[in-house]
Amino acid sequence: MHSGPGPGGGEGKALIVGKVVLVTGAARQLGSRFVRRVQRDPGVDRVIAVDVAEPDRRLGSAVFVRADIRQPSIGRILAEHAVDTVVHLAVTGSPLGSSGRTSVKEANVIGTMQLLGACQKSPTVRRLVVKSSTSVYGAASRDPAVFTETTQPKSLPGGGFPKDASEVEGYVRGFARRRPDVAVCVLRFANILGPRADSPLAEYFSMPVLPTVLGYDPRLQFVHEDDVLDVLSLAAGEPRRGTLNSGTFNIAGDGVLTLAQCSRRLGRPTVPLLLPAVRWVGSALRVVGATDFSPEQIRLLTHGRVVQTAQMRDVLGFTPAYTTAETFADFAASRGGGLLPPAALARTVDRVAGMLDVDASHGDSQRAGEGAHR
Repeated sequence: MHSGPGPGGGEGKALIVGKVVLVTGAARQLGSRFVRRVQRDPGVDRVIAVDVAEPDRRLGSAVFVRADIRQPSIGRILAEHAVDTVVHLAVTGSPLGSSGRTSVKEANVIGTMQLLGACQKSPTVRRLVVKSSTSVYGAASRDPAVFTETTQPKSLPGGGFPKDASEVEGYVRGFARRRPDVAVCVLRFANILGPRADSPLAEYFSMPVLPTVLGYDPRLQFVHEDDVLDVLSLAAGEPRRGTLNSGTFNIAGDGVLTLAQCSRRLGRPTVPLLLPAVRWVGSALRVVGATDFSPEQIRLLTHGRVVQTAQMRDVLGFTPAYTTAETFADFAASRGGGLLPPAALARTVDRVAGMLDVDASHGDSQRAGEGAHR
């Protein structure tokens, strides 16, 4: 069986150490793709796909077990299948089906606690990979220009998915101390985009007009969904020489884009609003179910967030195939054209910016002249 090209270009994919891999969150787009992907590794005998809902995508030869990881039954599943590698992808900010925010939080936090408790008791589990997010750093005006894995956020996330992810990571660190024989890898992903992206941020960028916070143009980073699958495979696999598949790693494509650059490349105009108005718009959009424009997302679209990825390259040994700009280009191509052609929108924005500069310069000159006559 051929495994295809490996992460970052030429090398073959890492083989999974364990012969039985359990994947949580298998009914979601990312989870189902990883389930199909991991089956292609020759070192894997079986894949156990777990979720609370039946997947609407094919899972290949994987054994699907409908189970709620918040329940003790997850321990029986680990024991019954002698699972040795657990890939926890059920930490998410988006509800599945008609479930609400409360159910999402319970699945994220209580589900992780129950899963870790089961892993702690399991004599067969040897590797744990947890999907997390760079949102654990928060987004605030006093943030550093670039976050590293050891940077402490200026203010802890106050709610929503970022707080869930932060709590999950705390429980994972506790598990790692109790089970030092288990290789634990936490992957903090930047905003995941691509043709199949179904995140709240993807929904935001799919709106015909993008509401933004007046006076702010945040820097953003993205990671391509295909790179997400690559690095998950690498983290769950046997370490290559000189690399270590345990620890906490920021995962993002090279480079950054500002929100204004994103809107130009989409061909979607922005509507700058005062922050209270953006919050009101966000609440209205959530009520009608148009998009999950949460307070955490508003903070991201106000202050932005950039992370350093040296550890990803030097320790984990992973190089993304897509840069931030290339990831966004692939996403934008999948969403079709906006209200305006990107080139025309860019010219219009530049022209308006030039007019503002001219007006500002004229005002400065006028004030200088008035000062000279006094």
